[in-house]
Amino acid sequence: MNQRNNFRGNKAENAGNQANSDKNMKEDEFGRKLEIEDADAAIDDVDPTAGVEADNVAESDEEGAELETLKNLLDQKEKEVEKEKKEYMFLMAEFDNFRKRTLRERTDLIKSASEKALKGLLPIIDDFERGLDAIKDSSDADAVKEGMKLIYNKFIKYLADNGVKEIESTGADFDTEVHEAVAMVPAADESEKGKVKDTVSKGYMLNDKVLRHAKVVVAQ
Repeated sequence: MNQRNNFRGNKAENAGNQANSDKNMKEDEFGRKLEIEDADAAIDDVDPTAGVEADNVAESDEEGAELETLKNLLDQKEKEVEKEKKEYMFLMAEFDNFRKRTLRERTDLIKSASEKALKGLLPIIDDFERGLDAIKDSSDADAVKEGMKLIYNKFIKYLADNGVKEIESTGADFDTEVHEAVAMVPAADESEKGKVKDTVSKGYMLNDKVLRHAKVVVAQ
């Protein structure tokens, strides 16, 4: 009888222990479930786009700074171009003024030179006029001839003073640089070949430039 009671008591105790064990297991499983749910909730609370948005903001700021730098550089270059354009226009105006001034000075110089040359001829013209007047009342041919020589020499001197000189022709070697052959004649001997035999029209040099070629007859 006592054994039966003890058996029943142990069985009841074991059943209570099993119940407590099952309860504890359920409580543990519920706790772990809550922890999992809390973890999932924490994961859900994290914004997956937060990092991307931060990167986009940083990239946008960097692009904005770069655009600002490029804009400042563009403004600087535009100012430099505008400055160089003004300087170019100024130089063009200065060059145009220089060109006009040079052309005017050159024209004035030519006019002055022509004026000086013509003015120097006036005294010679006066001599010719006086000679012509003297011829009317003079029957002395030698005096007229002497007067003409004086006027001629005066004119030749005037030309020489202005850089004009006669080209050597008769008896000189034929030179195509200063001579123009208008006729060819047989040479009397070998020594005359290639030489100017006669001068039809005298040639003149103005400084080192041929003013007029001498028209000559050449022996061959």
